[in-house]
Amino acid sequence: MTQLDASARQNLPPVEGKEDLTAYLATGPKPRDAWRIGTEHEKFGFVWEDLSPLPFSGEASIETVLAGLSDQFGWERLYEGDNLVALKKEGASITLEPGGQFELSGAPLETIHETCNEVHTHLAEVKAVCDPLGVGFIGLGATPHWSRDDMPKVPKGRYAIMRAYMPKVGGLGLDMMHRTATVQVNLDFSSEADMARKFQVALALQPLATALFANSPLTERKPNGFKSWRAHIWTDTDPDRTGMLDFVFEDGFGFERYAEYMLDVPMYFVWRDGDYIDASGQSFRDFLDGKLPAAPGLKPTIEDWKDHLSTAFPEVRLKTFLEMRGADSGSWGRICALPAFWVGLLYDDQVLDAAWDLVKGWTPAERAQFRLDAAEHGMAAQVAGAPVKDLAGQVLSLAAQGLKRRARLDKGGADETGFLAPLSEIAQSGRSFACQFLEEFEAHDGDLMPFFKAHAF
Repeated sequence: MTQLDASARQNLPPVEGKEDLTAYLATGPKPRDAWRIGTEHEKFGFVWEDLSPLPFSGEASIETVLAGLSDQFGWERLYEGDNLVALKKEGASITLEPGGQFELSGAPLETIHETCNEVHTHLAEVKAVCDPLGVGFIGLGATPHWSRDDMPKVPKGRYAIMRAYMPKVGGLGLDMMHRTATVQVNLDFSSEADMARKFQVALALQPLATALFANSPLTERKPNGFKSWRAHIWTDTDPDRTGMLDFVFEDGFGFERYAEYMLDVPMYFVWRDGDYIDASGQSFRDFLDGKLPAAPGLKPTIEDWKDHLSTAFPEVRLKTFLEMRGADSGSWGRICALPAFWVGLLYDDQVLDAAWDLVKGWTPAERAQFRLDAAEHGMAAQVAGAPVKDLAGQVLSLAAQGLKRRARLDKGGADETGFLAPLSEIAQSGRSFACQFLEEFEAHDGDLMPFFKAHAF
């Protein structure tokens, strides 16, 4: 836990009621000139000699890579107990997902050019540390050949609680934790109404992002029947905290309604005095009343609410910004393509309205089916009776218009539309990267080494 140290948390006033929780979400709106782009991407570490997953500790390990980044490039080390589990520098952080996936949470930046430079710098630093160790990293939506038991277990208190709880509420939650990786983008809004419209458009189109970025067709060296197994995993993780959130499309949706939803999402933990208290499955409403079974008499602070907001996993998530969560992790170019896609759609009012016109007629059932079909079929899916390939062309055209009007130029005078190129190629061909992955896998008779050599960072 790095937001506040234990003593600072102890001195925070308790939350008085739901109004305080709603008020926290309502601190999110920003003027347009303060809107930023925060890109997060996860990747799997592996040992080149045998393509085994990178262990947490040892001579060539997750800890060694983190320490190397700190020593060579000035990242500040963050510990949980005696374990090095994160780094931070200049508004960015490097954290670990439960199965050892490295996540760069980028700094809030103004342009996609800056975002892509940040990604490039990060990957270059990682490569400089990893090459002498015989270690590599690759961006995929899910592990193509490692079993759940193969994966390292990052020793963080919240992850231990989640590991015990996940099998109680879904069949694939432990796979989500240990065997998936994503890229996501965090974006701002100007008002409650602007938040609601962006949430609606982003949520409806999240399965399109899944189809465009689908990149996880193998499980334990066998085709798994999905173009994005990562997206499928989320359908059997925990129904209380995942999904398409139909209430977002209801009249009057806003901060208060999302706070109500979060109050009904079961808790995972409370953090006090440097320790995690297991409150898995318990109610934040009881916590508000000082009646939490795991901590009788204790009442939450706003930091507890912020922790709780991070434990829901819908396809779009609200904090004091919006998180787009539908894409498999991928290569350097596709990492940069995701912020281009969503910034183009959501940061231009004309494009946002046009995108809403595309999706506003879809029924809840059609949106739900789109989510399932995108995971299984990728770009061959349909939505509301129309081919996803056609929808992708329309949406990418809108995104390009939005980016062109933003007119954020690099030093060479290029705008941000070029970052959409990998997605335009996929839309035109109707083939996500998962199709190429399967073809390369079959061409090498199941030998993954050529694939890793071609696509690792």
